Amino acid sequence: MGPCPHGAQRSPVIDPALLRRYDAPVPRYTSYPTARHFQNAVTESVFRASIASSNEDLIPSDLSLYVHLPFCRRPCFYCGCTRIVTRDASRASRYLEQLHQEIALQGAEIDRDRVVRQLHLGGGTPTYFTDAELASLMDAIRKAFTLDEGVDREFGIEVDPRTLDTARLHHLLSLGFNRVSFGIQDLDFKVQQAINRVQDPRYTLTLVEQAQGLGFASVNVDLLYGLPGQSPECFMATVEAILGIRPGRIALYGYAHLPQQFRYQRQIPASSLPDAEARIRLFLGAYERFMAAGYHPIGLDHFAREGDRLLDALQDGSLQRNFQGYSTHAGLDSLAVGISAISRIGTLYAQNTKDEEDYLTSLRAGHLPIRVGYHLNPDDVIRADVIERIMCHEELDGNAVEKRHRICFPEYFASSLERLEELERDELVERSGNRVVLRPLGKILRRIVAARFDAYLQPENPDGHYSRMI
Repeated sequence: MGPCPHGAQRSPVIDPALLRRYDAPVPRYTSYPTARHFQNAVTESVFRASIASSNEDLIPSDLSLYVHLPFCRRPCFYCGCTRIVTRDASRASRYLEQLHQEIALQGAEIDRDRVVRQLHLGGGTPTYFTDAELASLMDAIRKAFTLDEGVDREFGIEVDPRTLDTARLHHLLSLGFNRVSFGIQDLDFKVQQAINRVQDPRYTLTLVEQAQGLGFASVNVDLLYGLPGQSPECFMATVEAILGIRPGRIALYGYAHLPQQFRYQRQIPASSLPDAEARIRLFLGAYERFMAAGYHPIGLDHFAREGDRLLDALQDGSLQRNFQGYSTHAGLDSLAVGISAISRIGTLYAQNTKDEEDYLTSLRAGHLPIRVGYHLNPDDVIRADVIERIMCHEELDGNAVEKRHRICFPEYFASSLERLEELERDELVERSGNRVVLRPLGKILRRIVAARFDAYLQPENPDGHYSRMI
């Protein structure tokens, strides 16, 4: 990257003062209720019973499968994921051996006519593992489950460009992956140093271009704003570099500084972070530039250009939000393997242990390592549906909610609709009968809109556990 560009800032299309007013900590709603409400009552036997029941459904749901590969060779200081930082390959091999066991155990519970339409390998760094280890993992998955091998599948893997070359991209394609997500965050060297993730910008951008040329159905890049030493001018240089290679999808996340929860974040001094006003400039600058370049905003933090399936899913109503963010194929039961991984079968959430030794010991004994979870009650089911509609789409159709759940929408959500009045005055939403439409500011602040329907959270008393809006 060359020197940072300087010049006049573009006038925002969104009022920054309103962004500041609503910039409060609220859930990201990758689930409802959130994982903070999970309980010890959900055990392995409860999980197995839920799968058995789902197999007996009149039309059993097809499946989404998430595989958590938590290993990294070095820590990125910003990261809040469950991960294991080590260069000990034998430690990773022990984990992989038991991961194969968990895949086999879960697969034995699922009827083979239920097809895995969606597969995602996340981390950590999935490309920490060798080509042979990834091939062995995919073999184990294919033995345990029936995989969709058609063009409509979405089989994705997260990659660190520093662990990748052209040959590995070819190998990932040969294993059946048709979606690849590059962790980039920022291309500015000083920012990379501050977050302990130095990678060569030219090499990274070349790999993204190669992935697109090789025929991956979707190529995503992750960017992060609010990092130490990040300025709006320099971040725009990263944005322009990404737009120069035109990936199908771009994820624009805000860094959440929670050093009490994530120990590596203690390496980032709070004084080095952009203040609230600078974060808004970082976000709005990138948001406007992506829009001007022809990208469509998807939900909370994604952008997609024409031809990408994520945009198709938004338009045909099949967009969903789960613990991996936004994806296609709504309505699937979700299985997850690996430490801390969270499954959802029907109305049951079930989460694996977060402890590595507990995970290994449980599986060596032939047990699934389920430790906590949550069974949605009837009210949770209705509110989860409403919140997902807000998080994934641009309007909430109360009449459709009435039909799906056999309720009177304005009576059932009377207190929630009352709390929308302030948002309506500030033009975040527009109400017409039982329809709630997100205005441009409301699309950006949709977590605030969704929070009005959350029975466990009072937006007027935000919980510091959650990240702020911007």
